[in-house]
Amino acid sequence: GQDRSRDGYLMRFRSLMIYIKTDAEVELLREANQLVSKTLAEVAVHIRPGVTTRQLDAIAEEFIHAHGALPAFKGYAGFPNTLCTSVNDEVVHGIPSDYALREGDIISVDCGVILNGWYGDSAFTFPVGEVKPEIMRLLTSTRSSLEDGVKQAIAGNRVGDISHAVQVRAESAGYSVVRTLVGHGIGKHLHEGPEVPNFGRRGSGTRLDKNLVICIEPMINMGTKNTRTDSDGWTVRTGDGKPSAHFEYAVAVRDGKPDLLSTFEYIEKVLTKR
Repeated sequence: GQDRSRDGYLMRFRSLMIYIKTDAEVELLREANQLVSKTLAEVAVHIRPGVTTRQLDAIAEEFIHAHGALPAFKGYAGFPNTLCTSVNDEVVHGIPSDYALREGDIISVDCGVILNGWYGDSAFTFPVGEVKPEIMRLLTSTRSSLEDGVKQAIAGNRVGDISHAVQVRAESAGYSVVRTLVGHGIGKHLHEGPEVPNFGRRGSGTRLDKNLVICIEPMINMGTKNTRTDSDGWTVRTGDGKPSAHFEYAVAVRDGKPDLLSTFEYIEKVLTKR
């Protein structure tokens, strides 16, 4: 999630260019994003009560290196780790630590890679063991809001069409949409233009041209939409301590239908084996 709440980031991000990719470049981005998808599935194998977020981070880093890529987040603007691991009321940018996952937790795992000079970026929120039905509903609704947003990623539409679709699905389920963090373009840079908010008006914002590649990433809260940042300067939490969920796909804009460069299929295979 691109953080709009820091002035420096905001200025730098606003000035970022929008790059339309060639078909060949979209395929290179697909390879990078497929590797992220596989990395998240490798992490999924190990998510259970008692495992620390630092252990998950080490597993991801080793997997990424073994596949000839580099962790995209490590060192980015000073971020210390490979994964963002955000537990329960942590919205995004949680730093892996010695925290051991507990039964009933949820954990958003956000992962990025650089493969052949191109970036991949995706996120999935996992239940740890058995979680309360109302928390599972938050996860399901957040993922549905992502799917609704993705459907709007077609040439000729505007960013606001994606934003509106996400917002309507999330708010109609009784949840709130984080305003201070947004999706983004992706390519040879982790964060490119345009910003892709999860709230907005249909028909507003940047026009979606064919072969624009964007990350759509709803961050949806059970309670207030307000957030606060921990003293570590990274971890973003909900303002009221209630849970938050986060799902992210990289998508290439095409004529007629969106082209998903990420997939949750590898993750699903792991989760259905349990």
